[in-house]
Amino acid sequence: MVKSITIIISLLPDFFHTCFTEKFREYQIITKEIFIMRETILGNHLQKIPSIAVGCMRLSEKSKEEMNHFIHSALEQGAYFFDHADIYGGGMSETVFGEAFAGDPSLKREDIYLQSKCGIRQGCYDLSKEHILKSVDGILKRLQTDYLDLLLLHRPDALVEPEEVAAAFDVLFESGKVRHFGVSNHKPMQIALLQKYVCQPLVVNQVQFSIPVSNLVANGMEVNMETPGSIDHDGSLLDYCRLHDITLQAWSPFQMPAWKGCFLGSDEYPELNQKLHVLAEKYNVSDTTIAAAWILRHPANMQIITGTASESRLKEIIAACEITLTREEWYELYLAAGHPLP
Repeated sequence: MVKSITIIISLLPDFFHTCFTEKFREYQIITKEIFIMRETILGNHLQKIPSIAVGCMRLSEKSKEEMNHFIHSALEQGAYFFDHADIYGGGMSETVFGEAFAGDPSLKREDIYLQSKCGIRQGCYDLSKEHILKSVDGILKRLQTDYLDLLLLHRPDALVEPEEVAAAFDVLFESGKVRHFGVSNHKPMQIALLQKYVCQPLVVNQVQFSIPVSNLVANGMEVNMETPGSIDHDGSLLDYCRLHDITLQAWSPFQMPAWKGCFLGSDEYPELNQKLHVLAEKYNVSDTTIAAAWILRHPANMQIITGTASESRLKEIIAACEITLTREEWYELYLAAGHPLP
């Protein structure tokens, strides 16, 4: 169980600053709370990453000053992992982030983890060597950094030539521009095809996952059933990633199916919201926190991609690191979302 610890600032020794420990990463104190972030393993590496990543898709309209404040707020809570993509805000999310970060001497590159994605063009997908290399150069320029910690291929390209992906990754890795590689929204055999040619391990797969959108779990539960969840659309993706030490990142952790919006407070999920509220009262947290804790409870040790531009909402999500739902509570929420048990 991870906890946030209240401290009197005047009692802190002068040498207290950003540091790493074996299990937790603690950030320099600006407020009166130290947040110790729960962490998970990145792929098959020994490197640890925070269980909550800051998704930057909705940050493109923030000013440089607002972005700077948002970055500091995240770091104070131990959220040092930032998820970008070259298409977010037409590149503006990366641009504003880069300006805010580079313009603040108190922010150090080694204190954050930068991930971005490439491969989506107007009207098509493109995982050619030329496009990957060009995209990464643009990402680095906008973020004002000389390397990415992690690069993801945003979507599968029907015309992908895995040899070209491998060649691009070799150039990026050997030049020091990218340290780790992964994919997003890929099925197991698509990953296997890439990994046949790519020398570097693919350590991440970012996919949509929430309590209602949990087909990754459902098709493993509803075996030998005539239910919608019994149809395996994803090729046992959850099990494949666990077997191959690929960290699953959960995007849109509060979305309903078919892009109908957030399920929190929605009339479409009355039973689920009632269960969330009961558990929120039990643990003295928000419904948002419980919904995030449901994802973290799964033994796949997924990383949540937040996707919020609100500092208060980010804090609620990070608070899920302090909650460990019981097995019974996890299943109660699963059933309340409309998933059957055989």
